Amino acid sequence: MSYCTYINGIPAAEKNVHKEYHDQYYGFPIEDDNELFCRLVLEINQAGLSWTTILKKQPGFRKAYHNFNIAKVAKYSEKDRERLLNDAGIIRNRLKINAAIENAKAILLIQKEHGTFKQWLDQHHPKTKEEWVNLFKKTFRFTGGEIVNEFLMSTGYLPGAHTPDCPVYKKVLKHKPAWNRKK
Repeated sequence: MSYCTYINGIPAAEKNVHKEYHDQYYGFPIEDDNELFCRLVLEINQAGLSWTTILKKQPGFRKAYHNFNIAKVAKYSEKDRERLLNDAGIIRNRLKINAAIENAKAILLIQKEHGTFKQWLDQHHPKTKEEWVNLFKKTFRFTGGEIVNEFLMSTGYLPGAHTPDCPVYKKVLKHKPAWNRKK
């Protein structure tokens, strides 16, 4: 079976960790705001690290960040920040932890104005990568070009998650809204 360069280029020892993500999540649209927030936090935490590390730590992230409940994370106190900095189940980086908390607050404001984070993303679609990066830099913390690109590609807003010859490519297209089915 032919797969994308992404999955074919992964060392055999790591392939199983990536295969489920690649086959069931990567590039598929996400409807739930908490899951969109999850993906943003995971992409931010991947900066400077391997995606394998993040995938292996995803259960720890879910536990540490209350399953990415935006309202709960937005209310985190200094005590919560310290708890996260001491949690070996996640990436213990103060800037990334602060970004998660501040980005949860930003998403609450987006939800207040636009209904949902998903609707906000949909209202801004389509944009070029550069336009998205500028928007994210104005709206969120710790969102450089690669983080924004990977977040948007992994959630179906930018193309490139799968090559057309990958068996998952057609599955992703079936899940995208009609307005977002660019081949």
